[in-house]
This record gives sequence, C-alpha cells and structure tokens, in this order.
Amino acid sequence: MSNIKSAFENGKAFIAFITCGDPDLATTKKAIKEAVENGADLIELGIPFSDPKAEGVVIQAANIRALENGITTDKIFDFVREIREEIKIPLVFMTYANVIFSYGAEKFISLCKEVDIDGIILPDLPFEEKDEFEPICKQYGVDLISLIAPTSKDRISKIAKNASGFLYIVSSLGVTGTRTEIKTDLKSIMKVVRENTDIPCAIGFGISTPEQAKKMSNIADGVIVGSAIVKLLEKHGKDAPSYIGQYVKSMKNSIR
Repeated sequence: MSNIKSAFENGKAFIAFITCGDPDLATTKKAIKEAVENGADLIELGIPFSDPKAEGVVIQAANIRALENGITTDKIFDFVREIREEIKIPLVFMTYANVIFSYGAEKFISLCKEVDIDGIILPDLPFEEKDEFEPICKQYGVDLISLIAPTSKDRISKIAKNASGFLYIVSSLGVTGTRTEIKTDLKSIMKVVRENTDIPCAIGFGISTPEQAKKMSNIADGVIVGSAIVKLLEKHGKDAPSYIGQYVKSMKNSIR
C-alpha cells in the first residue's frame, strides 16, 4: 500500500508545498519541521526549475532565488536523506519532466526510493505521456501522482482509474497563486472521480485562507497550499518558519 494514504487516515489532510532552498536549505528544514509540528500531513517539496510553467509569480520567484543561491537536485537528495531522520510523514517531489530527463529517469526515481520520497508530481507531464516515467516509478515503489484540471473533462474517469498515491485536483485554470474566489464546479469533477477510484483526492491551486480550506475540504479528502506559504518565506526569509507554523496550524484547525 502507498505510504501516501497514511496522510489521509486521520481526517482531512493538509498538504504544504515548500520550495527547497528558498532562501536556503537550513530554512527549508526549519519550515518543514514547523509545518509538521503544526498539523501538516504531507509535504510537497518543490525542486527548483528555471521554467516552472504551472507556477505563478510567487513560486517562480522562489525558484529563481533558490537557483541563484546554488541549489541543485543532488543537494536536495542529500537534504531529504538528512530530514528523513526526523520527518516521518509522506514526502513528495513537485518538479518538471525536464528535471528528471536531464538527471536520468532511473537514477532520479531510484534515488527517490533510496531517500524515502513517496511520490512525484509533474504538472507538465500529460496523462497520455505518463509511460515515460510510470514503469520506473512502479519498479521502485514511487507513486506518480496525476493531476485533474477543469479542462480534463472526458479524460477525468481515465485519469482517476489509473491514479496512484493521491489525485491532485486543480481548482482553477491558470497557474498557482492565491485567489479571492474559486469558481470551478469541483463537485462535478469529484463525482466523476469517486465513480472511478477510491484513491484520496486533494484540491490545490488558489487556496490561501482558512475559509477556502474548509470549503474545499468539504468536497475533497484534503487541501494543498503552496503560494501562501512561499509568500511567508519571501516576506520573512530565514525568520519565516515560525510564521509558517502559525499559518499551518490555522489552516489545519479549519479543516478538522
């Protein structure tokens, strides 16, 4: 059984996204620990990339800061080895197909297994092209996590039937970033998903307030928050972890 399912076993899951190396890995470690101590059930670790097509300006800027500060994929693997001595909840990488291609798919995915990364999210990987990575992911027991977007429409059932780990339900068209209102008919999407799989589903893109988190958690099994957390890192830098802890606690309390 996928370890990712454990994130959804104690009520609604709160999933926090953090860009590795923004502003440095020491701060990333403290931010992860604060998030976990305050209720995060799963952490998405962003591997910085120069052209993150799914990201809005906040996470794009975090990618640039991390890359300018010398972050590399090798450093991130070493970092995960280190934090795994303390952090036991599920961890997944969120990155882009080119990062894995350039590193070498089997080398990358086998290292994920070695350092106890539970899954990989690739926003730029179309469902129809998942065979580029899925056989290797299955070989090493790493979940390749699929995304369902408002534009998926007649592909939703097919994506759901073939899902592993959890399903990432994209709340809105466009890129990541906080939104004042989420207008997508997510209940209809979830109805089709539920007819085709019992894998947990979490909604992401645009969620930033406790009110939004509560509303989304009534539809799905969990909520994903990235830009609001990365904004705290942008604003407070190395002092951000304590603010992230407070924020995660407020969000987790809203979905309990």
